[in-house]
Amino acid sequence: MSQPTPEVYEQGKGMDAHNQVMREIRSRKDASYDPHEPTRVWLDEDNTPDGVRGSLTIILNTGGCRWARAGGCTMCGYVAESVDGGSVGHEALLDQIDVCLSHEREHAGEPAPLVKIYTSGSFLDDREVGPETREAIAETFADRERIVLEALPDFVSREKLEVYTDHGLDVDVAIGLETATDRVRRDCVNKYFDFSDFEAACAEAVAADAGVKAYLLMKPPFLTESEAVEDMLSSVERCGAVEGCHTVSMNPCNVQRYTMVDDLYFRGGYRPPWLWSVAHVLEETADTDVLVVSDPVGHGSDRGPHNCTGCDDLVQKAIKDFNLRQDPTVFEQVSCECETTWEAVLEHERSYNQPLAR
Repeated sequence: MSQPTPEVYEQGKGMDAHNQVMREIRSRKDASYDPHEPTRVWLDEDNTPDGVRGSLTIILNTGGCRWARAGGCTMCGYVAESVDGGSVGHEALLDQIDVCLSHEREHAGEPAPLVKIYTSGSFLDDREVGPETREAIAETFADRERIVLEALPDFVSREKLEVYTDHGLDVDVAIGLETATDRVRRDCVNKYFDFSDFEAACAEAVAADAGVKAYLLMKPPFLTESEAVEDMLSSVERCGAVEGCHTVSMNPCNVQRYTMVDDLYFRGGYRPPWLWSVAHVLEETADTDVLVVSDPVGHGSDRGPHNCTGCDDLVQKAIKDFNLRQDPTVFEQVSCECETTWEAVLEHERSYNQPLAR
């Protein structure tokens, strides 16, 4: 991978020291990827404002998030999976869509009503996905019910979203807010925008008759377990108060390669969140006005959110059940002796001695 360098767009944003470290870490990657193949595609079920729907999730392989190429977020290694060179052409991106549609035809009885498109960056950034490509994708999925489009707040505009709403699609913008606390977003995540920018993006979405799905990060680096829990509780509440934001997806941090979190993890300075913390936040926010879901990636592994390994699958199953039914009593059905350890961590862990338990 060529050495990423900041462009005018990125200069002066985020923490320069973080960016310098992240550029060095990302430069270690030497793999290459086919621009005609998507990064990932899978079928699942998701809870939407209109109920549970079958979903087709597509992660397009673009040239990568421009913020990540400047250094980027401390926990995000997705740019390492992107095509080297900074851009992927129109025809290649449509080839990726065709691969995803073939996957759906092979594994599903009928087209999924919900389509989710991510780029691990910003689908609405013209450098990642051009207007011509976005229009073609809108036409391709015009017969579906709902579409989710990933973007940073900068790129959310009424005009870009109306390309999809004009085709009769219900549209949600997936925004990686990570936290409603500006200090945590800048110092721990190294993301450059403020909560006010998220609110402005929500206003643009509302103007286009679209909605917003906020993605929050459970336990970025440099926070204790209790600080991470409190930050999630307050962030869910603040997101729910913003017009247009109807869903919060809480993503427990996992250790991805070519990231600062990865370096901290191997030096004993980071532990992914406990699954008990995820369950606790879901339980505590079940009565809020916003739909709260979570999909812990890599659960039960040392590099993913985990408890003691003995109860990880049971708690993960309860979380997935909660996502679909929004019934907090599902967590009453799981218990384990390691809850006592988790409670001790919440009480005694401090920033200078974390992680208190692995």
